[in-house]
Amino acid sequence: MNIESLREYCLSKKGASESFPFDVDIIVFKVMGKMFAFAPLTPKCGNFFVNLKCEPDYAIELREKYAGVVKGYHMNAKYWNSVFIENDVPDNIIKKLIDHSLEEVIKKLPKKSQQEYLNNDFVD
Repeated sequence: MNIESLREYCLSKKGASESFPFDVDIIVFKVMGKMFAFAPLTPKCGNFFVNLKCEPDYAIELREKYAGVVKGYHMNAKYWNSVFIENDVPDNIIKKLIDHSLEEVIKKLPKKSQQEYLNNDFVD
C-alpha cells in the first residue's frame, strides 16, 4: 500500500473527512469529529506509516506478529499502533486495521451518536 491508497481507503469510510490540524505534513482522518487515523505525508526513517486506534490486547498481538507494527508514535501506546504501510503488513491487513480503528472510535461515542452513525443520520 502507498500513502495515496491509504488516503483513498480512509476517505471511503462512511462519514470520513480529512484535515491538517497539526501541520501541513500530517493528514488526519476523522469521523463524527473523532480521529481514527493520521499519517505524516513524508516518510519517517525512510518509511510511510499510519497511526491507528486499536483494542489493547490486539495491539500487542499485532506488534508481536509484524515488524511493521509498533507502539503508536506520539500517541497512547496502549490504544494506538503505528503501522508502516510499505513493510511486512499486507495491504488487506492494513485495510482491516483501518476498519478496526474506525470501529474502536465509533464504539467510544455516546450511544446516541453511535445510532446516528449507524443510521446515516449524522452531520460531520
